[in-house]
Amino acid sequence: MADSSVEIVEGCRLPVLRKNQENEDEWPLAEILSVKDIPGRKLYYVHYIDFNKRLDEWVTPDRLDLKKLQFPKKEAKTPTKNGLPGSRPSSPERDVRKSLDLNVQSASAPSRGKTLPTPKRKAESVSLATQVTAATPVPSLPSSAEASQASVYPAMRDPSFSIKSREEHEQLTSLTTNGTTRRLIPSQPGRKRKNCGGTDEIVKVFQNNNPRCSTVFLLPGEDSQDSSDGIPSAPRMTGSLVSDRSHDDIVTRMKNIDCIELGRHRLKPWYFSPYPQELTTLPILYLCEFCLKYLKSLKCLQRHLTKCNLRHPPGNEIYRKGTISFFEIDGRKNKTYSQNLCLLAKCFLDHKTLYYDTDPFLFYVMTEYDSKGFHIVGYFSKEKESTEDYNVACILTLPPYQRRGYGKLLIEFSYELSKVEGKTGTPEKPLSDLGLLSYRSYWSQTILEILMNLKSENGERPQITINEISEITSVKKEDVISTLQYLNLINYYKGQYILTLSEDIVEGHERAMQKRHLRIDPKCLHFTPKDWSKRGKW
Repeated sequence: MADSSVEIVEGCRLPVLRKNQENEDEWPLAEILSVKDIPGRKLYYVHYIDFNKRLDEWVTPDRLDLKKLQFPKKEAKTPTKNGLPGSRPSSPERDVRKSLDLNVQSASAPSRGKTLPTPKRKAESVSLATQVTAATPVPSLPSSAEASQASVYPAMRDPSFSIKSREEHEQLTSLTTNGTTRRLIPSQPGRKRKNCGGTDEIVKVFQNNNPRCSTVFLLPGEDSQDSSDGIPSAPRMTGSLVSDRSHDDIVTRMKNIDCIELGRHRLKPWYFSPYPQELTTLPILYLCEFCLKYLKSLKCLQRHLTKCNLRHPPGNEIYRKGTISFFEIDGRKNKTYSQNLCLLAKCFLDHKTLYYDTDPFLFYVMTEYDSKGFHIVGYFSKEKESTEDYNVACILTLPPYQRRGYGKLLIEFSYELSKVEGKTGTPEKPLSDLGLLSYRSYWSQTILEILMNLKSENGERPQITINEISEITSVKKEDVISTLQYLNLINYYKGQYILTLSEDIVEGHERAMQKRHLRIDPKCLHFTPKDWSKRGKW
């Protein structure tokens, strides 16, 4: 469909032919990020609008639909934060977004001369992908005295009581930042959300006539985690591994490595990674699967393997059960390995980045053992000292091992370490889309497992607080509450907050747990936490 008489330049937008998951042809709108000439034809690097960047690719001219070609509008060069001009021409959608933003601002401006507080510029680039706020519209929370006097009723027996669907409670919208689409859950407009996370909150569990359907009564505390204006606090963007999106340009938006050979696997990178420039032109980048050193040819790799003595990651093996092992690696003591690991991980992580300053971090590498050695499956990193209770900075399961339960195993291991440390933990934000799905699934299964295993004592209904759930699981209290809200378990009934476990939720949880064969055995963990604040040097 391409017409040689039309010159396609960077910034143009047009439909591009691609195959969807059902292997059917579709023509999504795409943006031209780069053009290169090869003997006999041109190739175009495209980003599919509203699709993840991992789907970006080089396409041939016959896949372009020039009938709907949109040229970028010319505009004056606008200085950026550091005073340099923008890195690429504007595209039609950005102009539309600017006009929409102006319309929204003018429409939302309050009358009677009142002015809204202006948010700091730093918050503009914040991704709210993992910020889960209260989506269940409920009346104001009763005081502790009123709640303690409230009667307990089986909520599912009242015909006038209806539970709104998850779609009504979770009006998910999309936030597009730097070409990536992220999901956010807005807080209820015009209403300050009270958090169910106080220290005095009590959850009462009892079984209805149906033994598979239980209702949990939740008594809220007085403390609220939200800011005074009702707007949820944004994820920290000054984090250890958070990518600085202000320096995004054409170079970092494009994949620069075609293929990576790691042991018996060949991997297709999803994102840009800052490997040396001379290696980006190679058809295949070779990595030693034990020390992760990068080499330019198979012959160089073979020569390296004759000299490389490693058959497992450097550091201490702190867990082994069956063929699964975990190694703890100090980013200061094993700097080269840590840097190589980060370069490999950046090929599959878009939001976070760390290449050289590995000293403040610990890396926990999961491996699978066979007769040839310990093969890397995935890893997570964490700060040695985290002021915000982060127990994970980056987390990744390599593509050949995805969808096999290893992601949840990494998450479970991170919380087992937090249990040994006597702390509650949470992953550093923002998470990738796949990371968010894995964490939500893990939190849901862990919390439901506790609620369903509660047993009554002396004929009374069992009670448990949110804080107790947090202490048992080491999951941070805010993540416990957000998970309950995400599952749409929190409802308001006759003056009390209740958590209703329907039969569908119970059956779905049991099916999911039957598929979850890989679990961490705390007895196989040999880990002694260190107090890094008392050490002069890391």
